[in-house]
Amino acid sequence: MRDNILNKNIKRNFISLTKNNIIFTVSVIVLIIIASALFLNYAVRANSGAENSDKSKEYIKWMEFNVPYSTLDKALKYDIESYGKETPLNWIEILAYITAKNWGNITDEKKINRDIDALVKDLRADKLFDELKADLKQYDYFFEAYNAVLNGYLGEYEVLEVVKDESDKEEWVKKYGLKVFSPIARGYGYSHYDDFGNSRSYGYRRKHLGNDIMGSIGTPIIAVEDGYIESLGWNQYGGWRVGIRTHDKKRYYYYAHLRKDHPFNLKLKEGDFVQAGDVIGYLGMTGYSTKENVNNITIPHLHFGIQIIFDEVQKDGINQIWIDAYNIVKLLSRNRMPVVKVDKDFEAAKKINMIPTD
Repeated sequence: MRDNILNKNIKRNFISLTKNNIIFTVSVIVLIIIASALFLNYAVRANSGAENSDKSKEYIKWMEFNVPYSTLDKALKYDIESYGKETPLNWIEILAYITAKNWGNITDEKKINRDIDALVKDLRADKLFDELKADLKQYDYFFEAYNAVLNGYLGEYEVLEVVKDESDKEEWVKKYGLKVFSPIARGYGYSHYDDFGNSRSYGYRRKHLGNDIMGSIGTPIIAVEDGYIESLGWNQYGGWRVGIRTHDKKRYYYYAHLRKDHPFNLKLKEGDFVQAGDVIGYLGMTGYSTKENVNNITIPHLHFGIQIIFDEVQKDGINQIWIDAYNIVKLLSRNRMPVVKVDKDFEAAKKINMIPTD
């Protein structure tokens, strides 16, 4: 009898325990399902946000500018010659087209220049540029890259000139052509070669990211393009240096190793606007020193650098883009600003009004 009662109690407790276990297990499963659903929803939204963020941050991470001088010259001449004509040509579009057509391989100057002639012939025969470039998958990339380098170099500008009549009065004359200048003033000798990428060892081993232009101490240095002074002062590598950022924020011009004691135009300070053709400083041999105003460079020269910026994180980040400026310096040599001495500084001898490029 007692055994029967005991067995019934055990059975009743087992059934109760089993029900509780089932309820607990089901509750845990439900909670897991709910938690998984919430996590999946969060993950999807987070991933979607990340994708949107990445898309908003899409920009060119790397480029090189290796367009031959003769190719720059040919495209530039076609653009200038077509100004005001029925079929205007855009030199940046031409350069992007022939680079994309050749899959970025533009070392064969003769072939590349023949391709330019053929393109211009087609355009003058009323073929549409959009149709000609339609199958060039890399065109948009090269256009964006080259536009970042060359936008603003060519366009309309006004020069204050003396009218050749009895009045000899001055008036603004509109012109079309290069709106940028050589960094070396007219009348001053210089020499340079393509030294981009050469080894440098002061401080740490690195590549040379500019074009060294050899000249005499005190040679007036010219602002290549309009812009704002972002940096002006001492840097242990560049010595006395000036950094100028263009209006479109795409180009940063770096002028380094300026003259000891009187490196800059005395009127300049950070944040100032400078116009293409303005005298900004003087060639020297300062730098390679943590102490200011020291000549530790063995040969007087201007270190001229061009940084290309597609996103602001590239300005001072680890993924900076500096291009080979050698052929650009060669191109700019045809447009050198004459200067005159005014008090303790030199100033541009020409008065120019730059018309903004669209």
